[in-house]
Amino acid sequence: MKRIAFLLGAAIVVAAPAAPLVAREAPVQTPDYSVGPQYDTTHVYVPEAEFDKFVASFVATFGGTTSKQGEFQVTPTKSLTKSQLALTPAGTVSVFGFKTPIPYPFGDERTGYLVTDMDAAVTSAVKHGAIRRITTFPDPIGRDAVIQWPGGVNMQIYWHTTKPNYTPLATVPENRIYLTADAADRFISDWTGFAHGKIASDNRAAPGAEVGQPGKTIRRVAIDSGYGKMVVFVTDGQLPWPYGRDMTGYAVSDLAATLAKATAAGAETLVTPSTVGGRQTAIVQFPGGYIAEIHAEAAK
Repeated sequence: MKRIAFLLGAAIVVAAPAAPLVAREAPVQTPDYSVGPQYDTTHVYVPEAEFDKFVASFVATFGGTTSKQGEFQVTPTKSLTKSQLALTPAGTVSVFGFKTPIPYPFGDERTGYLVTDMDAAVTSAVKHGAIRRITTFPDPIGRDAVIQWPGGVNMQIYWHTTKPNYTPLATVPENRIYLTADAADRFISDWTGFAHGKIASDNRAAPGAEVGQPGKTIRRVAIDSGYGKMVVFVTDGQLPWPYGRDMTGYAVSDLAATLAKATAAGAETLVTPSTVGGRQTAIVQFPGGYIAEIHAEAAK
């Protein structure tokens, strides 16, 4: 009898109806608010005393022009900074040399991205998984907000009262993001959803030498969008100096010639040129401390 009871109980368990499936939310669909990569800048914070040296060195290395230098309050709380754009064919930087202490959370954002609709873009970013580190605020020429994506990727988005008109770039720089596997998939999904980004490549066995880890393999994801290029390096996080400090990678036609210009303009080569991942690459540090990767296609 005990065996029969057991079998009946087992039959009841097997025959019990399955739990209802929980419907997954459909992907968020929002418009693309990007304007173009020539309007997207790397934010470079340098000591005030090094401000002019950095700007001169950066332009001497990559060419281009600068905006008029000024002193502004660019944060919603009281502060004062020197500010200037360096507009080069290889990418634009927004340079800040604060004359006062830097208010929180400024200095942590890696990029500034121009959008067509400030409020709608912020709403879209939040829907796609970003959080607002600081809510939208006015600046002398428009409006801004600082947001953070999974993995701690901070960026500023901005809108200008008067629409700017910049020359298209000769080469589009890469926003270089370093993440561990804990956050990588979520970041990639959230960013591509917001930016209408397309994954150009996803190499799960890229050479670790590309990030200073010879003998290891890493994941390297290249993403293209209206905000420009982005490369996500998925690693164990055990990166030697200066990898992970290089926020932007600049494409040039002649790496050796560009490095010679950088050296003559006061920059230091931190990682000497090597050929890895189909490109020649080096990492330099400009006056004021800004670290950047510079690359060219490897000779075929």
